[in-house]
Amino acid sequence: MSRKGRRQDPARSAAFKILRAVTANGAYANLELARQRGALSSQDAGFATELVSGTCRAMGTYDQILVAASGRELRTLQPAVVDILRLGAHQLLNMRVPAHAAISATVDLAALEVGERLVGLVNAILRKVAARDWLGWLEVLGENEDNLGRIALANYHPRWIAEAFLDLLPLGELIETFEANNAPAKPTLVVRPGLAEVSELGGEPARFSPYGAYADGDPASIAAVAEGRAGVQDEGSQLVALAFSRVEAPAGPWLDLCAGPGGKTAILAGLAAQQGRRLVAAERHAHRAELVSSNLRAFPEAISPTVLTADSTRPPWAPGSFAAVLADVPCTGLGALRRRPESRWRHQPGDVATLNVLQRELLASAINSVPSGGVVAYVTCSPHQAETAAIVAGVADQTDVLSAPEYLPEVPNAALGDFVQLWPHRHGTDAMFLGLLRRR
Repeated sequence: MSRKGRRQDPARSAAFKILRAVTANGAYANLELARQRGALSSQDAGFATELVSGTCRAMGTYDQILVAASGRELRTLQPAVVDILRLGAHQLLNMRVPAHAAISATVDLAALEVGERLVGLVNAILRKVAARDWLGWLEVLGENEDNLGRIALANYHPRWIAEAFLDLLPLGELIETFEANNAPAKPTLVVRPGLAEVSELGGEPARFSPYGAYADGDPASIAAVAEGRAGVQDEGSQLVALAFSRVEAPAGPWLDLCAGPGGKTAILAGLAAQQGRRLVAAERHAHRAELVSSNLRAFPEAISPTVLTADSTRPPWAPGSFAAVLADVPCTGLGALRRRPESRWRHQPGDVATLNVLQRELLASAINSVPSGGVVAYVTCSPHQAETAAIVAGVADQTDVLSAPEYLPEVPNAALGDFVQLWPHRHGTDAMFLGLLRRR
């Protein structure tokens, strides 16, 4: 018990701190959870994980419920109070926590974290939230929505994302990919080619990637991971790197244009060494360049890539310096909502146009970095057409589009014309996009 008889719950306290880091500081929920899990018992860690992940996943819908229940805009409340109310709403509506326990524990959390003077307000709002169940609130919120709007609400996705996905998927598959986005991603490991074997990872070999495996538990407990000969990487990222390595390119080195934090760099390093090529990795931010170097620590010096801290839109290398360039450009991350559920609420439609400027600059730099006949792989972890096909269309006068699906024949139902578009509901991967281009 804490001050004034308030009970401090380790799991809820940790969840609050993590959610504050996410909403106030732009942190990623999965990384914050990983940092704090070690200080909790296994039971508390599990509860905190579900509480944070579930709250982040449905945050936008909970915000609408809280506005309706309180009769006020959330901007009139302290941000910390809003996060506490979000945690309470998730317990009330989508966890197996009795209403009285959810309200009582959340009120105690509010008293301990923001002060006794706000206890009455938190208690009153949560009691109004508890007056309806989840389906009841969906009915209220969906009264003025069309079918797509109701589907988006029920599946914890903003409407603009639903519209973007519907450009590529039939309605039935839209619901399937939403459901896949709302399920935790399967932990996936990858070996650095030439440094380790998949058998060292334990678990189940990956469905498509010859370098991956699905394995539960702490990755650091696996020797190959602890030694840097393997790492954690979504299978979709493994596959786009593999496809890139299979394209015939002129003699010369490869470039990883936007390398941080270095997962793709590490698999490309092994693949480049197998072909007798040199790899250069460029990363704009120094702290991310250090992460790239850390991911490469197990490679012998003779084949270890060169890591540059450089702005790839203003590259320090001469035009045509590389035979092939992989440009995994910054994007909205809408393809990784399983691992970063908060991203769906963090971005707004206007962010796409802002990112498009950088994406076009980076693709232009990638093309300028290869000679005639050189290869460029344009990659995003987003299926949004404005970030994918539309960007590639802008360089049609300089490049020929190769048939990317031909370089991943082992992956079914991934073709989007000449591009590869992976999906969580079809392939169990992030929704990675791959376009392969050859400079004229």
